[in-house]
Amino acid sequence: MHNRESRVSQSLEQLTLRVVLKGLMDLDWPFVRITESTRQTRTWGMAACLSAEEEQATKQFLEEINKWTTQHGVSPLSWNVAVKFLMARKFDVLRAIELFHSYRETRLKEGIIKLQPQEEPLRSELLSGKFTVLDARDPAGASIALYTAKLHHPNKLGNHVVLQALFYLLDRAVESYETQRNGLVFIYDMAGSSYTNFELDLSKKILNLLKGAFPARLKKVFIVGAPVWFRVPYNLLSLLLKEKLRERVQMVKMADLRQHLPQDCLPQHLGGLLVLDACGWNRQLLAGQNGCVDPVDELVGLPPRNVSIHTPGSDAMNLAELAAHVARVQRVGIYQEYKDIRKEMPSGTFHCAMTPVNQERNRYGDVLCLDQSRVHLKPRMGEISDYINASFIDGYKQKNAYIGTQGPLEKTYSHFWRMVWEQNVLVMVMTTRTEEGGRHKCGQYWPPEEGGQEVYGHIAVVNQRVDRHSHYNQTTLELHNTENCEQRQVTHFQYLSWPDYGVPTSAVTLIDFLGTVKRQQRAAVKAAQSRWNLSEGPPMVVHCSAGIGRTGTLCALDICLSQLQDVGTLNIWQTVHHMRTQRAYSIQTAEQYYFCYSAILEHARGRDLL
Repeated sequence: MHNRESRVSQSLEQLTLRVVLKGLMDLDWPFVRITESTRQTRTWGMAACLSAEEEQATKQFLEEINKWTTQHGVSPLSWNVAVKFLMARKFDVLRAIELFHSYRETRLKEGIIKLQPQEEPLRSELLSGKFTVLDARDPAGASIALYTAKLHHPNKLGNHVVLQALFYLLDRAVESYETQRNGLVFIYDMAGSSYTNFELDLSKKILNLLKGAFPARLKKVFIVGAPVWFRVPYNLLSLLLKEKLRERVQMVKMADLRQHLPQDCLPQHLGGLLVLDACGWNRQLLAGQNGCVDPVDELVGLPPRNVSIHTPGSDAMNLAELAAHVARVQRVGIYQEYKDIRKEMPSGTFHCAMTPVNQERNRYGDVLCLDQSRVHLKPRMGEISDYINASFIDGYKQKNAYIGTQGPLEKTYSHFWRMVWEQNVLVMVMTTRTEEGGRHKCGQYWPPEEGGQEVYGHIAVVNQRVDRHSHYNQTTLELHNTENCEQRQVTHFQYLSWPDYGVPTSAVTLIDFLGTVKRQQRAAVKAAQSRWNLSEGPPMVVHCSAGIGRTGTLCALDICLSQLQDVGTLNIWQTVHHMRTQRAYSIQTAEQYYFCYSAILEHARGRDLL
């Protein structure tokens, strides 16, 4: 499915669907440098004097990248940004394209999507002196970056914030044409550090991304003042480095470093002796960013509200190709696709979900909401948290088409109904029973019998009608906001034939149910358009127990079937892969992933589409 020839184009499509190139495309970023002698800020553009061959390579690079940007209606990549990636690969176009993909993949994998340098904890990390770019350059004009291991305390700060600071400062450093042309020297300062300051995984990421995933020409890495436990038996270095990087790494003593770099290049605080002074590069850089748009935010921004990541791609299959693919790879091959997806760590952070005040709002301790896609409750007097275990999920050509959420807990009933009211939800889909296999899977968060009434916080819920079908119940609920006396109607669907961790016995029954849900959503949106000025409609709430297994499977089926109906193609792998960037770990089992394939094929055969 993913052959070598299509990997580059596929990677570009996947990455750009997740983030927006708009903003990156037209930036001519200034670079701020503080000279040691004057400590004055100087600004110069990135306009590069290129040879004829380099200009031709830049045109070729832009032509390849902008084929995709044109196809998807975003602004073309700017000349200066293209030059940055080409400089790092000596104007080898194919290698520069691969670097471009690798850079974006790395940032997304590490969740480094939207950096806010003026906010905590990133601001404190930037000002800690742990990582900086020195004021001076080496004799060849290369910038000198410094990481001070002694200042890292793993028990106080996660790797994610350190990597955020690393990307932010390096991005700013390589805005300079001089650095692009002359390269980067990296000093890994271990002097005075102990084993408690060291993290193998963090060190590996720092060193290897410099060579393979960052748009800078790496000249040399000096590991300075390495303690005995690091130098002997000397195997830690082998664990840290990829083979291609080892030739550029040199382990030196503190006193010997001055043989490789002139003394005036090196700061007095080398060896972790002092933190950065008040006039340091980091502080000056942050001071210049007050009220400014951070170029990194432009480079790897979240998708704008009108653009969905679920759009037709070049690797989508028609039904005949899908059937042939399944026949060729069999169940074991589809399971392997899912295993490859599961290997990828979530592309984001879970800081809010993991704070002590919010942990009791999670049904399961290992099913959390990503910070960048979670639903925020509107602030209320006396409340200290806006958290609910619920995530926005894009649909086919529709931003925030779903809210994927856990089965409400008794303590979160009021939060759940507040979310339904605040997000103008019209349709809710429940794919679990409240009890399954003797286990409590979801709270009874609505009055189950006709005429029943319950009050949850300031939202009163009245059961107006229950229509019982063989595989699902459809309940009409009326919501009353006791604070402003408004009322609304929502439809609650509960699918009854889907076992936990398993799949429905009949795909046809589930897809027919999904069709009923979609028709109700369309009718409700049409009725509410004049009232709420809705265009595509509010999100549809979908939940099971954890909000990732059956929830993810239902959303993936809806996205794929919508695309199939629209353009005659679909891509299950891409759909699930992108969905997990918004609702982490969506689709819990290989069996559920395989069911997406088998259900669509069963549906197609039943409709004589194959």
